[in-house]
Amino acid sequence: MTDEPLRIGVLGAARIAELSIVGPARAGGHRLVAVAARDRGRAEAFASAHGVERVAASYAALVTDPEVEVVYNPLVNGLHGPWNLAALAAGRHVLTEKPSASNAEEAAEVHRAALTAGTVFMEGFHYLFHPVTRRLHDLLDGGELGELRHVETVVAMPAPPDTDVRWSLPLAGGALMDLGCYSLHAQRVLAPWAGGAPCLVAARGAERAGTPEVDEWLDADLEFPGGATGTARCHMAYHEWRMSCRVVGTRGEATAVNFVQPHLDDRVVVRTAAGERVEELGRRSSYTYQLEAFAAQLRHGAPRLLDAEDALTTMRLIDDCYRAAGFPVRPRTVVPTAV
Repeated sequence: MTDEPLRIGVLGAARIAELSIVGPARAGGHRLVAVAARDRGRAEAFASAHGVERVAASYAALVTDPEVEVVYNPLVNGLHGPWNLAALAAGRHVLTEKPSASNAEEAAEVHRAALTAGTVFMEGFHYLFHPVTRRLHDLLDGGELGELRHVETVVAMPAPPDTDVRWSLPLAGGALMDLGCYSLHAQRVLAPWAGGAPCLVAARGAERAGTPEVDEWLDADLEFPGGATGTARCHMAYHEWRMSCRVVGTRGEATAVNFVQPHLDDRVVVRTAAGERVEELGRRSSYTYQLEAFAAQLRHGAPRLLDAEDALTTMRLIDDCYRAAGFPVRPRTVVPTAV
């Protein structure tokens, strides 16, 4: 076991990568070995701005580059599955943005590929590693809130432009894919305090005007084996940003004001019979905590909180929500490996 820096290759030159991988890599002393983009000029600009060592000729060249040991995949949703599969086939460790694939069938292929590769695969639910989320779990674990009875997750944002790829059905867009996956996952990880994983009871949503079969918002009702209920909401054309997680127990409740972006708001509000208090858990980036956990798995064999099996389970629930709300599951994207 060693603390040797990770050697990371970045697929695409997306703006999210500045927050999700560039900053965390610098904080941890890891190397950004290469970046690839369909527009080489964008890749060169990204490399120059962020200290990436070189530009790869293509996505395919990056995932097979012998110096790259970790592939970070922040591409559009529809390209997560194909390039996760390509990276795993090349024997690389993978840190992918969520969701891991376009639908459960593709996620099952990614799961099998990860088992075959024997490498570390992590779907980027970075919120799970931040003290804000850990505190919610500790409050349940310690008994201060009593037995879990209800959980409500809301992930909403103002609408991106109509031309944004997040509204594209062929590229696996929609509110549930982009935002709702956080709402569902945050409920799924409460299984230890709820008698097991939640089941879908009902779902409803509405299309984005002008984009048939693409959800602008979607709400899902869940039920846990222990009797607790859940409501997972997402909205990609809301009047404000809202990313909250509220857990209600028999003795009290706690709300993470912004569980997805705790670097912007790190408050957890706790209400019990003893009164109300506000805890501030620190605004260090959840992406930095995530990369530290990923490195600990690679270098020290630390336990895996997220893996391809977890990603598959989440994707199955997403597909179930789409069907229950009257939407088709997202189509998979087939891309030439030479890209």
